[in-house]
This record gives sequence, structure tokens and C-alpha cells, in this order.
Amino acid sequence: MNALRDLSAYRARLAACVRCGACQAVCPTYRETGRESTVARGKIELAAEILAGRMTLDEDNRRAFAACLLCGACTAACPNQVPTAAIVAALRRESGMAGHSSSVSRGVAALTGHPRLTRRLFGSASLLAPLFLKKVPETSGLRLRFAGQALRNRVLPPLPKKSLFDLMPERLPGQPGKPTVAFFAGCSISYLYPDIGVAAIQLLHRLGYTVLLPQSQACCGMPATSSGRGALAAELMQINSQAFSGADTVITACASCGGMLGHLYAEGENEAARQLAARVKDIHLFLQEEGQLAAFAALPRWRERPQVCWHDPCHLKNHGITEAPRALLRALPNVDFTDQAGAALCCGLGGTFALTQAALSRKIAGRKAAALATAAAHGTALVATGCPGCLLQLSHIIHMEGLSLQAAHSISLAWAALEQAQADAIQP
Repeated sequence: MNALRDLSAYRARLAACVRCGACQAVCPTYRETGRESTVARGKIELAAEILAGRMTLDEDNRRAFAACLLCGACTAACPNQVPTAAIVAALRRESGMAGHSSSVSRGVAALTGHPRLTRRLFGSASLLAPLFLKKVPETSGLRLRFAGQALRNRVLPPLPKKSLFDLMPERLPGQPGKPTVAFFAGCSISYLYPDIGVAAIQLLHRLGYTVLLPQSQACCGMPATSSGRGALAAELMQINSQAFSGADTVITACASCGGMLGHLYAEGENEAARQLAARVKDIHLFLQEEGQLAAFAALPRWRERPQVCWHDPCHLKNHGITEAPRALLRALPNVDFTDQAGAALCCGLGGTFALTQAALSRKIAGRKAAALATAAAHGTALVATGCPGCLLQLSHIIHMEGLSLQAAHSISLAWAALEQAQADAIQP
């Protein structure tokens, strides 16, 4: 079963594009390039020509389809809801099968696509982290061997010694009568930011929910989809569909994983994957719909509260999840929320996009850097987000620009508030 439908399955959806240009105003890549081939309607036209046999996936066309973040902004703005990201993914699949995807994207897909290998390598890598995640001197051969041009001067967090699966049990029993939820971790939270996963799981448990962390879960499949590895994406869909088959609600704290699980899974031909997609819920939206924000608002306000702004991850914003994270931040007792201009600007990471399209990624990031500089000038001390990929990119931007800001996941801030409230309650 295919991870995504073949391009031919989108014939009618391609014809639904009326060339209105609504996508131009929201596309991060078109904003920087001004080239028709980088915006949705241009890609739709190219896809239609390829499907009709009047064009081929030559180098120029592959380059056009590579210059896409798969963020979904175009579909959100499209009056006919043409699923450009799914169409681009189908074209990348065809291109990938022909051996034209980048070595970087193929490597990331291969690593994240094998859960047992990933966990084994993580255990080994954590021992070598002090060596490889330090600033490597320019004169070292390791620069050439391991980093590559796109990774030079890239700011990376220290690799944790333990993954999320080492830190948390597979099941945390909650209060009687409270629902059971399952937590989808994703690769970034599992291995790069396990503290975010711990915060999310502990927070849900503290609010009374039974929380499952299926050990058999795998990568969501976004890297595989981005690199055109359809068979691997299908395999990962099957693994995750089985891992979460018994859960009524699957919670994500990674916007990119949520976009893949909740939306691109729904575009596939795998019925189990489509059923999983219908049960996926972003953690901010879940807390809001469950009426849990009142629990945070009722906590005593901290005497010292840094000013915090919000960065909209593309895969939340473009699926209409913008108010729930802001509502959570407004309710928290440990921060003062202020909505800053430029919150909706793309950070430019886009998974492997920052590596395969490094120059374009830096241009997109430049706009976000300017917005963050303005926020810092107005007293903002923290920028919160709901995507570990965005967190990585924001931290990099802050460091490179020398801004007086810190980046944090919103759920980490929420858990800190609950944890402090509990500590205060047990003090004599």
C-alpha cells in the first residue's frame, strides 16, 4: 500500500487550481524568490504538464519541487483546497524512485526510518556527544568528513544521555473516569529534546489522564516523504497505525509530526493510517477542548514573570491551530504573554529543507530574525513554540544574531508552572 497516492490520483485536484494567486501571498519560498515555479500554482501547472506527458521530471523541475517546505500554507489559503503538499510529495516519490533525491534527505530518511537502529545509534552517540556536538575547529578534518557546508556554524543542543523511551514508562495510570491518551513522541522529542516529552507526559498525567507511550512507535515518516521514499513512508505508517491502534486520542507536541500524522496520513491509501489521522490531536488544542486551561489560570501568579511571545509553527498555523497555544500562554502563571508582529513568519527550517536548500532557508530565517529582534527590543525575554524543529531553528537564529532571547517549548513552560505549584503545596 502506498504511503501517498500516485500523481495520477490527483488529476481532478490539479484541475481545481484556478490560478488565482492566493498562494503567492503566503508561500515562504515565493516571498524570497519571486519565481512562479516556487509557488503552488506554478508547481500545480508543472505537475499537470508532467502528468499529461508534455514535460518530464528533469533537473530544473526537480529543483522547483525541492524548493518547497511542505508547510501547507498554500492549501490553507487556496479557495479550492488543492493539496499542494501531497502533490509535491507524490512527485518527490516519483523523483526519489528514480534516484534523484539528495543524499542528505535520503540519509535522514534512512536513519529515522528504522526505529531499532535509531535507538541503538542514539545510545552510542550519547557517549560521543561531548566530541561531536562541540564547536569543531575549522582546521579539523572532521569539518569536511562529518559536517558539510550546510552544517557549518550550525548551533545544536547537547545530545542528551537518555532518550524519552529510557526516561518514561510505557504506561502512566491516571485518575478513574479520566480518558486514556497516547503520546506520539517523534524523532526530535525522543532523541534531541526528551525533556519536552517528559514535560508533556507528566503534565497530562498530573491533570488526571492515563498516558501511554507505545515503545513500538516509529518516525512519523515526514523525512521519508520529503525525500521521496514512498515505500519507507508506507512502512512507517503501518508501524504507527499498529502501535496506536488501541488509543482513542493520540497527542502530539511536535507540529511537524502532527501535520504528517493528522493530514498527510489522511491523504494515503492505507485505511488504518487514515483512521489514525482522525484521532490525532495537538496538545494545545487538546488542553483547550478539555477545559484544562482553567487549571493553569487558577495557579498563583509568580512574582517574576518574563515576557513571552509565540512563534506559529507552520504545521499548526496552516491547520488553524493558532488560538489554543496563545490561550495556554495567557493562562500560565509564570509568564506574561504578548503577541508580537511576525509571529506567523516561517522560521525556515522545514526539516531537511535547511540542509538541502541552505541559502533559501537562510533568507526565510532572516525575516524571522528581524521579527525576533523587534520583540527583544520591546522587552520580550522568551519566544515559545510548539514544534521542536522550530525550537532548534529559533535557538540557532537567536545565537547567530546575538539576541537577548531564549527559546522554549510552550509545554515545558506549562509543566514548570504545575511542578512549582506542587512543590509549593507540599512545603511546610
